[in-house]
Amino acid sequence: MSVFAISDLHLSLSTDKPMTVFKGWDNYVERIRDNWCKIVKEDDTVIIPGDISWEMKISACVKDFEFIHNLPGKKIILKGNHDLWWDSMKKMNEFLDSNGFDSIKILHNNFYAVENLAICGSRGWFFDDDSKDQKILQREVGRIETSVKLAVDSGLEPVLFLHYPPLTTNELCNDIYDVIKKYPIKRCYYGHIHRAGSYKVFNGEKDGILFRCVSCDLMDFTPLKIN
Repeated sequence: MSVFAISDLHLSLSTDKPMTVFKGWDNYVERIRDNWCKIVKEDDTVIIPGDISWEMKISACVKDFEFIHNLPGKKIILKGNHDLWWDSMKKMNEFLDSNGFDSIKILHNNFYAVENLAICGSRGWFFDDDSKDQKILQREVGRIETSVKLAVDSGLEPVLFLHYPPLTTNELCNDIYDVIKKYPIKRCYYGHIHRAGSYKVFNGEKDGILFRCVSCDLMDFTPLKIN
């Protein structure tokens, strides 16, 4: 059983907001499906760190979640900055249950044991958000720490997933980075940055931690095997 990651699917199967207006996104839904099905098996797990659907309400996300559910493997999703449909855990779990989307789980103030890994994380926060709201930043810091601590306490290897990158080639989100360094995190996967901003992507090791961007257009719409 393998573990994969792919972020920023930006699905819009029931709303008129296709990503094809951006260069390189032609037939992106079909490319995601075809590439996913080539490498992911039913007993594998795929983590999707945010920006999943352009819908505004969870009740409108049926087609997008149906697409994800019908792909092979189990899926663990977390919130991205464009996931405005995100709701309470109770309402989101009710939505998944009522539609039979039992291959999808939500990462939010918790962790999941997958093979020898403890999957943890949250949306995070970043420099290009206009609000610069310290309350939101500290709330995200708290959510990340809650999830990471649960993962570490499990005794499995904690692997951190964020939507926003905790660092770029020239910037560092110190509040979040301090949490990462506080715990025995050796791997962190993130999304948010797309091809136009790829010059900012930090893929590599810093302070003994491997960072990798898994935004789908930067990976040719193919899930990255991480375990």
